[in-house]
Amino acid sequence: MDSLVSTDWLADALGAKDLVVVDASRHLPMAERDGHAEYLAGHIPGARFLDLAKLVDQTSDVPSALPRPEQLAEALAALGATPEHRIVFYDDSAVKTTARAWYLCRAHGMENVAILDGGLAKWKAEERPLESGEPEIEPAAPFDLAAPSAIRFKQDMLDNIEAGSEQVLDARDPGRFTGRSDDPIHNLPTGHIPGSCNLPFARLYKDDGTFKSPAELREIIESTGIDPARPVVTTCGSGVTACILLFALHLIGAEQTALYDGSWLDWAGDPGTPKATVSL
Repeated sequence: MDSLVSTDWLADALGAKDLVVVDASRHLPMAERDGHAEYLAGHIPGARFLDLAKLVDQTSDVPSALPRPEQLAEALAALGATPEHRIVFYDDSAVKTTARAWYLCRAHGMENVAILDGGLAKWKAEERPLESGEPEIEPAAPFDLAAPSAIRFKQDMLDNIEAGSEQVLDARDPGRFTGRSDDPIHNLPTGHIPGSCNLPFARLYKDDGTFKSPAELREIIESTGIDPARPVVTTCGSGVTACILLFALHLIGAEQTALYDGSWLDWAGDPGTPKATVSL
């Protein structure tokens, strides 16, 4: 299975015993939307709902930290999903939260996971079938996952400012990146990690919500000053849209990548970290 699948592909694959379809929609508080309620009202037939808001390691000092391996394994098993299944994630969120779900699985060693290109919006636009309510799910047997890999923490990012061994790519909008606008989401000082580049995640999508071609993605990424052949760490507000950048880098074959866990929420929350402004 490819990492990015079309609505045609999914329509043909629905019902396969080894396929699990998962709605991973999560919305910003200001959207005033309830992802689970919307899922119950209408979802792709057979899809299960993954509550991304609960997949945070509350024992960590890092805000919005990646879940512990046992947390993710338990959540997936409750949906009847295991590393042996093909898992396709979709969403109907403005911040494209499927990428976070995809990355959680990849970071914990699961490779047979994919994103539905265009998500639920494209599925609906094509007038494909929906079903409502909570489906009966047979939980999977417990399984173990590897500890997350390719993760960076605040000290790593501080060390990298001087060392410069890894490029840093920020998915936030230019206003927050430059420090010219406020942060309505986290109410923190704006700006960016010194030396980082900016790529607002929305630039990676076509008007219909599908991803641009790999050639276009590569051109956009390189236009920010990033060399995909060199290591890249992605960041954003809290570690969600940074995963979209990681997925785009994956689509163009750039695998020397990592996520700054906690992202700007972690960085700006510490008054001792340097915050750069203005440059793009």
